Amino acid sequence: MSKPLKPASKKDENDDLMFAPAPSGLEKLLRVEGLEKTFTQGGKSLTILHNLSLWLESGEMVALVGPSGAGKSTLLQQIGLLDTPTAGRIVIAGRDASALNDAERTKMRRDSIGFVYQFHYLQAEFSALENVMLPQIIAGRPKKEAQVRAKKILSALGLEQRLSHRPARLSGGEQQRVAIARALANNPKLLLADEPTGNLDPETSEGVFDILVRLVRSTGVGALIATHNMELAEQMDRILELKGGRLQSY
Repeated sequence: MSKPLKPASKKDENDDLMFAPAPSGLEKLLRVEGLEKTFTQGGKSLTILHNLSLWLESGEMVALVGPSGAGKSTLLQQIGLLDTPTAGRIVIAGRDASALNDAERTKMRRDSIGFVYQFHYLQAEFSALENVMLPQIIAGRPKKEAQVRAKKILSALGLEQRLSHRPARLSGGEQQRVAIARALANNPKLLLADEPTGNLDPETSEGVFDILVRLVRSTGVGALIATHNMELAEQMDRILELKGGRLQSY
């Protein structure tokens, strides 16, 4: 069952400063074919993901739902190249990750994939600005350019008054907005989010989700979002349900 995506909020005047414009038309961004993941412990094997296939287009927002323990986080880890599947192919922007060596996989993960987790995982000793600068500097962007871009992204997310604040001085919603800014700092093609609003109250959760909607639509990034919140899931373009290690359209 497909649902129309909730309209994005009014365009922010800083949007054009944040990212390149979305591409015209939709293109296949992600293809997962025959994906399996088996864990072996104590001589016993447990298959978490069974022959999964899915696709995602640029500018599309897809919800990943399913009961706790179904393997949603495991699936995101495979697609995000944080782990190696037992079998299957993951193709991102036309490149088959299974054909890459470790260094090439690291580069693809750094340059093409952004991650947002349930807990923000910000660096406590760094300010909001520095947290968004850090992945850019690691990717080789000069410090001054990284600072300018970080300011633009955070300002567009309504955090222009919080640039120098460390995470402990930010609210839960503000922390998660910084985490979103960090995930998008290197202008990735694919955004993976694992319960990104799970630790937030309903009102703050809705606000953070609205920001994700606007960013997906304005940048053309493709987003796969694991969530238990069916109200949010039903506002996305499609819903995929993971149950018993297998995927099906909801």
